[in-house]
Amino acid sequence: QVQLVESGGGLVQPGGSLRLSCAASGFTFSSYYMSWYRQAPGKQRELVATMTSAGTYYVYSVKGRFTISRDNAKNTVYLQMNSLKPEDTAVYFCNANSGGTNTIEHWGQGTQVTVSS
Repeated sequence: QVQLVESGGGLVQPGGSLRLSCAASGFTFSSYYMSWYRQAPGKQRELVATMTSAGTYYVYSVKGRFTISRDNAKNTVYLQMNSLKPEDTAVYFCNANSGGTNTIEHWGQGTQVTVSS
């Protein structure tokens, strides 16, 4: 059974940091591209960061503040978030993408991140 389980969300003050984790199981983790998305209330889900064989990508609004990383031995992907801003408030989702012609995608349930004083 495929599972992506996010953790590490919570309430943090502006300027603070959080580290999100996403533990994967049920598929060959090392063969998948891993990404983090987020969805704020009333807004569409947006890609925050992705890690592929070609490198990493970040949406402009988080460049220099967020870092995506993965540990294939632990089947886990991380999102280190620094210098958090109120506009980073959203539900953050982990995504696994097989790439290729017949793409397979898996999603986690999401973890809430709230940046507020």
